[in-house]
Amino acid sequence: MTFKDLHLINNIQQALEEEGYKSPTPIQEQAIPEILAEKDLVACAQTGTGKTAAFAIPIIQLIHQIVGSAKKTKRIRTLVITPTRELAIQIGESFDTYGKYTNIKTLVIFGGVNQVPQVDQLKKGIDVLVATPGRLLDLYKQGFIDLNHMHQLVLDEADQMLDMGFINDVKKIIKLTPDNRQTLLFSATMPLAIRELADTFLTQPKYVSVAPISSTAETVSQKVYFVDKSDKRNLLYHLIRNDNLKNVLVFTRTKHGADNVVKALKKHGVEAGAIHGDKSQSARQRVLESFKNKEIPVLVATDIAARGIDIESLPYVINFDIPNISETYVHRIGRTGRAGNSGLAISFCGKDEKNYWTDIEKLIRMKVKVVDNHPYPWKEEEEKEGAKPDLRNKNKNNSGKKNNKSRKSDGSKKNKKRWY
Repeated sequence: MTFKDLHLINNIQQALEEEGYKSPTPIQEQAIPEILAEKDLVACAQTGTGKTAAFAIPIIQLIHQIVGSAKKTKRIRTLVITPTRELAIQIGESFDTYGKYTNIKTLVIFGGVNQVPQVDQLKKGIDVLVATPGRLLDLYKQGFIDLNHMHQLVLDEADQMLDMGFINDVKKIIKLTPDNRQTLLFSATMPLAIRELADTFLTQPKYVSVAPISSTAETVSQKVYFVDKSDKRNLLYHLIRNDNLKNVLVFTRTKHGADNVVKALKKHGVEAGAIHGDKSQSARQRVLESFKNKEIPVLVATDIAARGIDIESLPYVINFDIPNISETYVHRIGRTGRAGNSGLAISFCGKDEKNYWTDIEKLIRMKVKVVDNHPYPWKEEEEKEGAKPDLRNKNKNNSGKKNNKSRKSDGSKKNKKRWY
């Protein structure tokens, strides 16, 4: 199938051809006809499968059929709710790209920045509003947003909004929209709470699904290094230097950890930047743009960016910390190997993360290749085991028959007397 088979208008066809798009991905092939038929839709697909285009392309066509090329009064026809600022920006860029030969105007709003420029654009009139939940409710309460003329509501990355605690805000937003709206729910996973949301707010939705979340893209090669926690920074630098890795996205579990990795790399002369929740929006965008433009070779991120970063031909993802939620691993490594390109996912597993790694391999139903030949393997357990007999010498029947053992035992007792 090609995009021409989907009966898209020439305005969109031309934009897609310029982007080099010829054939729709499986989720696009299933979703676009249903959306064009104005049916409610629940779509489940893992990250990197083309979900944004799956809803943006048909929505642009539906709006174009209403507003045409005439300069009618701009009203919000489509509302897209998404959990993170980065993802909102990228969705806005997608609408601009696919709709550049139409008269459709898109605005992205999110918190953490001055609201005045966003309000000014709202007053001028827009067709598509892409928003994070908090800023949308804030501007709605202030009277700057009118949803009475809305046709489509898109809930993107619904499961992540659930994880981030936005689900009540999402329910409030849904109740502000017209009852006769078309509702589209996109999610990488389908936990019970998301199914209940769909059952409550969607009308006889069509369900489409591709590539279950437990699968990883075939284009992504995976490797794991068993390395002590204290040696992870050394191993990271070793791989970047020896294998000449560039355009590397590194995931850490904490904000503090991300900053520490950046500091360690810079100390070794490797330029790197971090994005996480404590960074201002402008700082995050600045670092992300520098990475996209290949001005810095390494970007270190927390999981706030796991689904919010879309970088063409990203070759490497490194899990500096193993995620404690197995599905997060799939989301992380889904940043590479996109659109048919090959990618490499490298994971650093410490002793304290072995259980997490076991769960991940169960989820993805495969054994990941272990790299044994590296300079920072797990330290031998013998060192710790060698200390255990001394601890056991405090037992009554361990008086020891040899003089040297007796001396160790006596010393141990003397130490105990000093402590107590």
